[in-house]
Amino acid sequence: MNYNMPQDQKDFSSVSPSAKSLLLMKGYTNIPYAKQTAALMQGPEAFDLDFDNKDFWFWIRVMHFESRYWSIDQLLQQTNHKNILELSSGYSLRGLDLCVHDAGIHYIDTDLPGVMEVKQDMILQLNLENAAKGKFELQSLNVLDEEAFKRVTDRFDDGPLVMVNEGLLMYLNLDEKRQLCKTIRQTLKQRGGCWITADVYPKRTTETTLPHSKSESAFMEQHNVEDNKFESYDAARAFFEEQGFEVMQEAVPDYQNLSVLPHLIRFLPEEVRNSKQPPPKIHATWMLRAV
Repeated sequence: MNYNMPQDQKDFSSVSPSAKSLLLMKGYTNIPYAKQTAALMQGPEAFDLDFDNKDFWFWIRVMHFESRYWSIDQLLQQTNHKNILELSSGYSLRGLDLCVHDAGIHYIDTDLPGVMEVKQDMILQLNLENAAKGKFELQSLNVLDEEAFKRVTDRFDDGPLVMVNEGLLMYLNLDEKRQLCKTIRQTLKQRGGCWITADVYPKRTTETTLPHSKSESAFMEQHNVEDNKFESYDAARAFFEEQGFEVMQEAVPDYQNLSVLPHLIRFLPEEVRNSKQPPPKIHATWMLRAV
């Protein structure tokens, strides 16, 4: 396992509290290593979420993030590419898990320096530093730094590259999204491969709005999260097409196999529990190809 921490040029560290909150929620799922890493997370929870009062809305949140995580794996399994780059990975250890099971994979896991330092420490505490059969690397990366981005992608051998991300685009404004798309498209046009993003979030409606704590709402306002979302799924598709991408496939949620489902069912009203209707769609995970 290779670990490198170059200095970033721009500070996005104010976003990092969301990665901590997300990890603590994923700790209630069977996502690989989530329970172990969540148990190591120190300090107070950033958004004042009540982890002692696990009500319907708590489990709805967990269900969303568990489903989002597996949606990326679902599309990853439909590619045979062995070079994988994860952008803004937070405290996820998806890459390590894949490298534990497949010696042919080269996976580079990236995020901001502070997050990567904590993640590296977690790996050491859990004695996982030698667990990977494949090649697993941690690299700090500001995704808007084009030169740093190229230095990371140059670490892969020749061949197609899959880029994945969840929980990134809603922190980028329109110009920053365009800048990232340009960098990703240039890379994929040179190498081949695809981009799997779980960040196709349309703006909230009454049906898709979840209650937020005061500190969580303040965080979202600080980072313009709602404004940074797409107007609709059609608008998202049009945006990616304008940036030179084609939507190849969309992940299909598999709610019945989520580990959180038994917890959620306990809080569902009887009429909802017996319904065959899926939960309201609040995001999509797309596989994109550079054209």
